[in-house]
Amino acid sequence: MTIRRHILSAAALLAAAGAAHAVDVKYVLWDSGQRPAYQQCASDFERANPDIKIKISQQGWDEYWTGISTGFISGTAPDVFTNHLAKYPEFAKNNQLVDLAPLIARDKVKTDIYANGLFDIWGRDGKQYGLPKDWDTIAFIVNMDVAKKAGVTLAELNNMTWNPKDGGTFEQIVKKLTIDANGNNALSPKFDKSKVATYGYQNPGAGGMMGQTEWSHFAVSNGFKFQDKPWAGKFYYDDARLAETIQYIAGLPGKGVSATAEDVSKLGSGGMFMSGKAAMIPEGSWMINHFATNTKFGYAWVPLPKGPTGVRATMFNGLADSIWVGSKNKEQAWKWVKYLGSEACQSVVAKAGVVFPAVKGLPDTVTAVHKAKGIDDSAFLEMARGKTFLAPIADNGSQVNDLMLNAIDSVLRGKAQAATALKDANGQVNALFK
Repeated sequence: MTIRRHILSAAALLAAAGAAHAVDVKYVLWDSGQRPAYQQCASDFERANPDIKIKISQQGWDEYWTGISTGFISGTAPDVFTNHLAKYPEFAKNNQLVDLAPLIARDKVKTDIYANGLFDIWGRDGKQYGLPKDWDTIAFIVNMDVAKKAGVTLAELNNMTWNPKDGGTFEQIVKKLTIDANGNNALSPKFDKSKVATYGYQNPGAGGMMGQTEWSHFAVSNGFKFQDKPWAGKFYYDDARLAETIQYIAGLPGKGVSATAEDVSKLGSGGMFMSGKAAMIPEGSWMINHFATNTKFGYAWVPLPKGPTGVRATMFNGLADSIWVGSKNKEQAWKWVKYLGSEACQSVVAKAGVVFPAVKGLPDTVTAVHKAKGIDDSAFLEMARGKTFLAPIADNGSQVNDLMLNAIDSVLRGKAQAATALKDANGQVNALFK
């Protein structure tokens, strides 16, 4: 017994010595809801790698990207960070990201474990800038208390159609969900659009070059495409099908069924929904738990409407983890990124039910977790099985985003017509690649 105790004590001392000399790997993410799951991944990783200590921090979206960019300049950026498709092309162009391709080949990392498209979109010209971590789609969240009072059924919500001419059954439902201060809906001749208590639908904003939750799903279901393929230096923001989509959305406040762009910029579409000011809004699957925790009334997630092409469409977006080229601990950082992209870590994330992991099969685990909590996430999975499209990706992303943000915002605020504004902006966008 004494010998065994000495052996255990020696092992503990060795472990403590290893921990004392452990290399710190700094890891940052922006979603506070995901931090507990990744903290568990870090604990599991550290047990298997006692010579590495993972230091996790979290910042809100705007502060996060400011911190990453200034960190590149000052030499204080984290070793590993959660990356976004809208951001990484510029980082890669400026040589701020480690090319993972040689490391993947050296360690024989399997990359076919991820959902289709999620790995390839993070690569260019034989280089790889991230390992996939999750994916998301878009759906509508609906205040079912308002819907029931308006006589709108879940079946009707699940089978909406839309077009930019008369809005299809989507607009008819939105008008039923819109209620003025006197209890009249927007189909009633007595409806007072100057005194709306609940708007039937609320667009979140301009959406920049992606329009992920704002307009891309409408536009693509109308036949629009951003570019011919990822990294193509020609965009089609001047497409008439996008123009009529944006013009349609811009016209909703005039009908009294949506708040103005000015009002939603102050309140936020999510805040309007939570306060009962908006009955239906588009949201991403990353918000499932947020609404489950904070919504105080009956609600449901429903698929997006079928557009003039006869299909529903959603952006299929995926995040990845990247390594900063200035990291002094690249091998340790790579070990951590490998683990983040593994089934072992993503299974932990799946069991937490915060996002749909990138590894095939694990979204089923998330659905089971949600079902146990009384959450129906089937709308997002239905969208994933339908027509999906990747986010637009190209060099000069920040300039493209600013140009499109300003153009679309001008239309939503009634300062310009969509056809003219988008044609002008698209010309400026494509000029960036000449």
